[in-house]
Amino acid sequence: MRPQVTRTGLLFTLTILLVGLAALVSANNLIFLLVASLLATLLISGFISRLGLAGLELDLELPDHIPARRKVTGHLILKNKKPWVPSFSIHLTGAPESGLTTPLYLPIIPGGATIREPVELLFTRRGLYRENAFFFTSRFPFGFTQRRAQVRLVRDVLVYPSIDPQPGFEDLLSAVAGELESSQQGRGHDFYRIRPYEILESSRHVDWKATAHTGDLQIREFAREQDQIVTIFLDLEVSDAEDAWFEKAVDCSTFLVWRLSLQSIRTRFVTQRCEFHVPDSGSVYTILRYLARVAPSQGLELPIPDDDSSFQIALSANAARVVEAGWVRARVLGIHDFTGADERSSQDGPSAG
Repeated sequence: MRPQVTRTGLLFTLTILLVGLAALVSANNLIFLLVASLLATLLISGFISRLGLAGLELDLELPDHIPARRKVTGHLILKNKKPWVPSFSIHLTGAPESGLTTPLYLPIIPGGATIREPVELLFTRRGLYRENAFFFTSRFPFGFTQRRAQVRLVRDVLVYPSIDPQPGFEDLLSAVAGELESSQQGRGHDFYRIRPYEILESSRHVDWKATAHTGDLQIREFAREQDQIVTIFLDLEVSDAEDAWFEKAVDCSTFLVWRLSLQSIRTRFVTQRCEFHVPDSGSVYTILRYLARVAPSQGLELPIPDDDSSFQIALSANAARVVEAGWVRARVLGIHDFTGADERSSQDGPSAG
């Protein structure tokens, strides 16, 4: 615990010195008693202040999934282990890496009580947070000192990259959705069944023999072609000078994977080190957990696309190298597509590399 003398404490100390000087000069016993009372008050204040912060325990409950730069609701659990002695006027703050955005004030924590308080948390960057530092502070009872106690919660908190749109991301998603829709226009070619006609359906697929047999319009239904897969490739070959671009590329990959999963579009995510499929062989959160900790690497061979029927998006700081590796059908987003994206308006989406 670190006490810090407040302005009130300085004035009170100065008062004690002046009264003590007057007692020495006048040799008045009543003034000596007054000095003793003032000193006793100061000592009792320090003891009560320290006692108020002693025996406090803190725990933090977090949601299972935490994206960066988006406020989430957690719960702080505070326990006063002192059986009979309450703690008064407690302020709780957090270090920047703790995610706590708003200080919490607790007027009283009864002895032996446990308090559960909802709090808003905001983590500004993706990655693994191993230590969350929080601080208890109190000026109780008289405000002469502000005592501060630090608490560290040693636990692993994994924060996903941001899933919120940034300039150009929604335009890219709209372009992907448009191209998928245009590639799936028309009906399949394999006969599936004959069923009754529904209002506003085209008459081109009416089965007249079945209609004549039943007396009601019947439709020939064909099996729908398999939905197209969207392949997203994130190139990990990035130099130190391109770290800012890499973070933008990670955010873009996260945004695309998340939004495509919400639209139930089959997605394949590829880097030089991994390959994930959604929803075939895992949850979208598997990809988000990977993207939360992914880091640039050097000397990695580029994977060769093995599915020419999928819609391909490649994010690479070296677009020409990706095309030479066989990603000729891919929509390539290079180093210039995210450079200065914060200064561009949201209407200026990324262009093909």
